[in-house]
Amino acid sequence: MDFLPAPVRGVIASLLLALNTIVCCTPLFIVAIFKLCLPFPAAQKLTDWLMSHIHEAWISNNKGWMNLMDHTRWHVTGLEGLDYQHSYLVTSNHQSWVDIMVLQYILNRKIRPLKFFLKQELIWVPVIGLAWWALGFPFMKRYTKAYLTKHPEKKGKDLETTRRTCAKFRNNPVGIFNFVEGTRFTQGKHDQQQSPFKYLLKPKAGGIAFVLDAMGEQLESIVNVTIHYPGGQPGYWDLLCGNVNEVVAHFEEIKIPQQFIGKSYDQDGEYRLEFQRWINRLWEEKDALLAKMHEQQYATKR
Repeated sequence: MDFLPAPVRGVIASLLLALNTIVCCTPLFIVAIFKLCLPFPAAQKLTDWLMSHIHEAWISNNKGWMNLMDHTRWHVTGLEGLDYQHSYLVTSNHQSWVDIMVLQYILNRKIRPLKFFLKQELIWVPVIGLAWWALGFPFMKRYTKAYLTKHPEKKGKDLETTRRTCAKFRNNPVGIFNFVEGTRFTQGKHDQQQSPFKYLLKPKAGGIAFVLDAMGEQLESIVNVTIHYPGGQPGYWDLLCGNVNEVVAHFEEIKIPQQFIGKSYDQDGEYRLEFQRWINRLWEEKDALLAKMHEQQYATKR
């Protein structure tokens, strides 16, 4: 497809993505109806298996059009120890919506399909919002501090949602994903936060801590991903147009410290501080790794 102008490639990729979504969502919704109508263990196990494979087929088809649109150079390290039969908590730095496609591209069929924590409002996204719901993605309701002051009964609802969602995965391998920074990196957000890191926003430890509280004993490890785009942070349209020329991704499997499993992040102040310090150390190491990745880009250009 290199011979086509970038906007034309973008339109073709958009149509292929839409077609793939419709083709995969149709059987997904049919299976979801059977799942609702047949609340028996055997039927639930079968429908979960079918939906997981439909999810993987959607990702595989996306990999197909991504490979068709461009010839991205992939520099990937650290995948050797991952096992499809284990459960993982995956986290990454967040620069672009392209990050999600990159993670799905690399991890497809290496671990179970990733389930992301999503804002509750995203359930109303046409077609795909319903698909996220059918696949059991956790939808989170965020409350401001001012709202919680007026409505203290809502405090801890996020944790309850996390626990309910994670309980569904207890007997099945799963890939749970959470962007620790909570939002995409921009220089404006970085300056507003007065982030101590050069290439990262401040980490928000609560989401990961809630997952460890709910299902820490089931998780094999935390998969800590560092993503770098040597050509600069791409937008989603850049991906569709085949303009993401190079992706660097390093995967690090981290054993979960035993003292962090089954603890209450919102009620145990001592544990909360210890866990925050641990996450900050991981972020310091990630920032140093990103600095090396940027230096490598500079050395290549020279």
